Amino acid sequence: MPVITCIEDLRQLHRKKAPKAFFEYVDSGSYSEGTYHANSADLAALKLRQRVAVNVEHRSTATTMLGTPVALPVALAPVGLSGMQWADGEILAARAAEKFGVPYTLSTMSICSIEDVAAATSAPFWFQLYVMRDRGYIRRLIERARAARCSALVLTLDLPLLGQRHKDLKNGLSVPPQLKLSNILDLMTKPAWALRMLGAKRRVFGNIAGHVEGTEDLVSLSQWTASQFDPTLNWQDVEWVKNEWGGKLVLKGIQDVDDAKIALASGADAIVVSNHGGRQLDGAQSSIRSLPPIVEAVGDQLEVWMDGGIRSGQDVLKALALGARGTLIGRAYNFGLGALGEAGVTAALDIIAKELDISMALCGVRNVGEITSKVVLNPY
Repeated sequence: MPVITCIEDLRQLHRKKAPKAFFEYVDSGSYSEGTYHANSADLAALKLRQRVAVNVEHRSTATTMLGTPVALPVALAPVGLSGMQWADGEILAARAAEKFGVPYTLSTMSICSIEDVAAATSAPFWFQLYVMRDRGYIRRLIERARAARCSALVLTLDLPLLGQRHKDLKNGLSVPPQLKLSNILDLMTKPAWALRMLGAKRRVFGNIAGHVEGTEDLVSLSQWTASQFDPTLNWQDVEWVKNEWGGKLVLKGIQDVDDAKIALASGADAIVVSNHGGRQLDGAQSSIRSLPPIVEAVGDQLEVWMDGGIRSGQDVLKALALGARGTLIGRAYNFGLGALGEAGVTAALDIIAKELDISMALCGVRNVGEITSKVVLNPY
């Protein structure tokens, strides 16, 4: 067993253990991947302010998100196909999050279904929603999330059309994997992954298969899914979703101050400053650069969170210093999931929590409430 010290260690182990197509589904961005890399680079460029001779014996990373106590200001972001990184991946990630004391968000495009995750956990989780063309299906999906006691709906707004991801096209990404020579040869080098998948609860999109007429086989399921992303998505649809749901609503994919103001007026409880991990509009500004003006515009009236490029506790600290009330991680925990299953998700959270705690101490900060822009020397 290798010594795991950081998220990059989990990433390298994930690369070895999962099929190439699924690893690169997580570890990629759209087009030139400029925005994907900028998310991390702009976080790295921020420099922390070291303080000394401050009593930091008693520290806490605990806070709240949507009024619920959390062990640290981190939630697991919705990531599609997590159940193809490791068998029953969404269930394992949700269990790890529950035990650690942080929120878990299930993706619409998950392998395990809403019901699967609800049956395997006791704490309420969040559900991420795409507004698709079939509004009847979306209404039923919202009803299923309510029946599963989901405590918040996370509505993703930045995917009316799919940004092109070159690696996915070159790998022929599909669920299950395409049986072409390159994929077969790759799978032959991943026998443990294949053996686990044979015993998996599901191997297709669990929130869709069996819940839409005419999606009983893989071909029809893939065709239906590809046709459903809706370029007509607008703020009236957000209002419709809010009324259908009736509970806590988080709007994800906000990068612009004007959009943040509209989101506030729509009655959202929180927004996520996000560029979809650099997987949609390549050339868009990094999330950390977009964060401060949005916080200044609306941050005292709703919770502003951020995702994109977070690989460490220091990244979380920097996001909070620039005004975020919380953060979401996607790739970081999926690297852990693909590397070691549930234990890998726990390892990812533990790495981030410990680094956040130590970095807070070395910056002279004892709790999340004390983190301000003074923690960084060169805030954007």
